[in-house]
Amino acid sequence: MIPTEIIEKLHALATKPYVRDAALLAGRLLLALIFLHEGVTLAAHFAAAAKAMAALGVGMPLFIATVALQLGAGLSIATGLLTRPGAVGLGLFCLATAMLFHTNFASQNELLHFEKDFAIAGGMFVLAAAGAGRFSLDWLLAGYLLQRRRDKEMVAALLAVENQFAVRLPV
Repeated sequence: MIPTEIIEKLHALATKPYVRDAALLAGRLLLALIFLHEGVTLAAHFAAAAKAMAALGVGMPLFIATVALQLGAGLSIATGLLTRPGAVGLGLFCLATAMLFHTNFASQNELLHFEKDFAIAGGMFVLAAAGAGRFSLDWLLAGYLLQRRRDKEMVAALLAVENQFAVRLPV
């Protein structure tokens, strides 16, 4: 098999709806895991983590917002509920973290964290563009809201027909 045939077969497989949606689910869960783990760890060791953040110049309100963002947006992405705003929020958070805390490129560790944060931000922005897929609460909610709109339109149409045939008494 030549490389172009391999690429064609992979493309055909990747464009099948359920394969795409399973990949989105796996990607969402993997991306959410790092933020949920960190958020739970910070919340579980709140006093020590707040003290460590204060040493880096991060005040208590920003620290609490960080924990809330990691837990809230992490759950949002994992469950697929309000996925796009959660992904944008965490993507921007990763960019800010990289540029504020990991700019000592003389340190290989800091450079690695900088690159990791940029890569995660990229994944978040791709997720924001692609959406959560079928295996998500976003999909279920969209289906429910669409059905409600159709039901309202049907009721309005039936009422219009009923009003057309209503007996009008002379007054």
